[in-house]
Amino acid sequence: MFIYKDINYAINNRFRGFYPVVIDIESAGFQADTDALLEIAIVTLKMNKSGWLKIDDRLHFHIIPFKGSIIKAESVAFNKIDPFNPLRGAVSEKNALKNIFKLVRKKININKCRKGILVAHNANFDHNFLMAASKRVGNLNNPFHPFTTFDTAALSGLIFGQTVLAKACKLAGIPFDTNQAHSALYDTIQTAYLFCELVNRWKRLGGWPPNSSHRKKTDEI
Repeated sequence: MFIYKDINYAINNRFRGFYPVVIDIESAGFQADTDALLEIAIVTLKMNKSGWLKIDDRLHFHIIPFKGSIIKAESVAFNKIDPFNPLRGAVSEKNALKNIFKLVRKKININKCRKGILVAHNANFDHNFLMAASKRVGNLNNPFHPFTTFDTAALSGLIFGQTVLAKACKLAGIPFDTNQAHSALYDTIQTAYLFCELVNRWKRLGGWPPNSSHRKKTDEI
């Protein structure tokens, strides 16, 4: 059986030219087009010369609810965000996304990737809010793939049998403080560590780099 021996361990080769960016969004509801986006954080990633994925830079913004947005009481009670507290230091969606997209495009170029790919826990939620916000502010040359994501909830269900972030982190050996949960920055950092562990564990188990044989084992047919 042939095994790749001289594989290029650059991050662009690992994810087919996509650059993974971990994101968490806190909102005032579940409807991306109408409910306010209140907080967003991102963590960028890097891969060393041996192919191990690690966290890199981070950005975090509290967001001013966009004009006409809906703020649902049960949602802000859950994430404990007061959207109108002046101490939040909130900025506009446009300001936040401009800075986020600038950093992501920089990382894409440095790593010779084609596009960013969103990584999140229950990624469909964060992706919908990110795309809706991007549309509201005029796109700003959004560097993220329009529909493909990496969902750590699904990956954790496969690897650990758990889809809850705190439980998946525990099984991955990653500390998780439930008192800090639902802070966009904290959840993003923990999700980033989780994603790195999922990718690196697959490598440690021999799943990456792949071999060129597509022959199925008899017990898998």
